[in-house]
Amino acid sequence: MSVFTYHIVKLSCFSAGKMMFFPMRAKHIDGLIHAETMSIMTLGSPIYSFSRIFNRKVVVFAQWENEKAIHHFLDTNPLGRKLIKGWYVKMKFIRQWGSISGFKIPKLEKVVENQNDAVVAVTIARMKYLEVPRFIRWGRPVEKLVRDHSGTTMSLASIRYPNTISTFSIWKTQKEMNDMVYGNSTMPNSKRHMNAMKERNRKNFHYEFTTLRFKPIAEYGVWNNKSNFIPIKNEA
Repeated sequence: MSVFTYHIVKLSCFSAGKMMFFPMRAKHIDGLIHAETMSIMTLGSPIYSFSRIFNRKVVVFAQWENEKAIHHFLDTNPLGRKLIKGWYVKMKFIRQWGSISGFKIPKLEKVVENQNDAVVAVTIARMKYLEVPRFIRWGRPVEKLVRDHSGTTMSLASIRYPNTISTFSIWKTQKEMNDMVYGNSTMPNSKRHMNAMKERNRKNFHYEFTTLRFKPIAEYGVWNNKSNFIPIKNEA
């Protein structure tokens, strides 16, 4: 069964630029199914901020054949040895909405029995160029909602030019995430996400788009001097 990882690392300008120009490719890495290499953006940041153009903080979202392939890559590959200096989480697939090329998403979806379990959400969009201004208009308010939401322990956006945009968030519970998605949370302006979905359904921003949900298995490393982003469930 395949395993997914999400990596965050801060590199030198040279190393970050090299990773963006020469991203991870499955044909060069044993056990890698597909990977997206992107530059971090701060959710809700100004449109013309430098972080939306280039950032030394790099993310890699990857699908692997198995966990052995992950650890072999991190231990032996030059790119892996850079990524392991940052933070990453291993995840198992739960379900998908939409579709995206490159990844081999399992057809069999998991049932989340406990709505109080932690969940990871990843979105990836391939933008239609002429729809970017409209997407920004509707997307930035949603970015701010997720960024400021009390139900998240980590949230960020990322970009790969010219037209790939992604978000990543760790939620304390599946219920809190669902409440945000459908506008039922107690946060201010809680309908932002639901309204943006209605607008997307009216006229799509993307030619490819997917939302993926995962069960976090384990996390490693430190990010922004913090760790333990995955909530520990109290069994008592």
